[in-house]
Amino acid sequence: MAGDPESELSAAVRRIALPNRVTLSYVDQGRGAGPAIVLLPGLTDSWRSYERVLPHLPDSLRVIAVSLRGHGDSDKPASGYGARDFAGDVTALLDALGIARVVAVGHSSAGLVAQRLAIDHPERTAGLVLESSFCTLRGRADLQEFVATTMLPLQDPIDPAFVARFQEGTIVQPVPRPFLAAMVQESLKMPARVWREAFSILLVEDHASELAAIRAPTLLIWGDGDAIIGRAQQDVLRSALTGSRLVVYAGVGHTPHWEDPGHFANDLLAFVTTPHHRH
Repeated sequence: MAGDPESELSAAVRRIALPNRVTLSYVDQGRGAGPAIVLLPGLTDSWRSYERVLPHLPDSLRVIAVSLRGHGDSDKPASGYGARDFAGDVTALLDALGIARVVAVGHSSAGLVAQRLAIDHPERTAGLVLESSFCTLRGRADLQEFVATTMLPLQDPIDPAFVARFQEGTIVQPVPRPFLAAMVQESLKMPARVWREAFSILLVEDHASELAAIRAPTLLIWGDGDAIIGRAQQDVLRSALTGSRLVVYAGVGHTPHWEDPGHFANDLLAFVTTPHHRH
């Protein structure tokens, strides 16, 4: 559609080699002087997961969208696919870019990465936005069975039809078909061994006992059509995170920033421009 801000994305894709010898792919948009926004996509997604959001954010904000290790065009080392590994890479990236403080935005599993940043580096975390997030998936028999029967048997090359079903299963509202096709292609860049390891680790990650250490202002975003992460997980986070606020997107699934990117960008913008991030 002519004039659609989502049709214009000018940020150039960059790559940077970190001191731990992992090279990450990312985009760096805007020139804001305050805390930067770092966008962290969930498992199998690259920075392009935020391609529909970035054009809605003003150049007065510095925004970094990252392909975590194992994803997209970032390096895919033999191991290191837990939240602490991902968060370590992100911290090293921020160091390399000279960014002191951030609002960490994590989708789904990357919500654990954002939480890890806030727990381990409170002085660098100006705020958190946790989208379709949780503090643990321990005890989820349905997900344990899914990983055991679907993820662990995966071998290269991964069937594009499987990835398409996987991605389509996260949404309720339609998204542009070319965008969804691009997300499938990005997920196909992740080797089967990374799918297996990352999802296996995800089942045993648990931040419940550490949430009280998080003092950063927190916005929770969740779609009430989310068939993967329920309202109960949002209530756990809201209760544990002092001063957090929950925004519920009606009729939206597990990936609000795909399904309603304008709404998501507006909520993010309102959150990062409130006074508690200026100190």
